[in-house]
Amino acid sequence: MSTFKEMVAKDRDIFLNLDEFGEEHDVSGKPIICVYDDNALRARQGGAELAVSESLIQLYAKCEDLPNRKGFGAELMVDGRPYLVNTWDEDMGMATITLSATINV
Repeated sequence: MSTFKEMVAKDRDIFLNLDEFGEEHDVSGKPIICVYDDNALRARQGGAELAVSESLIQLYAKCEDLPNRKGFGAELMVDGRPYLVNTWDEDMGMATITLSATINV
């Protein structure tokens, strides 16, 4: 019989699987498998755009694949582009990170 922790680890692997939702992205110079979602935040905001000049993304990844946890306003590079951390939550080995960036228009 599997322990709860083992079942959660298997669920993370399914969610982040390249054949399911996972994609490879460069996070702070390291290629990792993650889910990169630029629509999740828009849905949470009722479909509204915050601003024309702001880009928001939500990143889901295994905690152990990411650099050390960063606080509000810290910079995190994703695919060679600097983003600012809005939130960084960790639960059962999975990180959910909300990032923003100003777009040069």
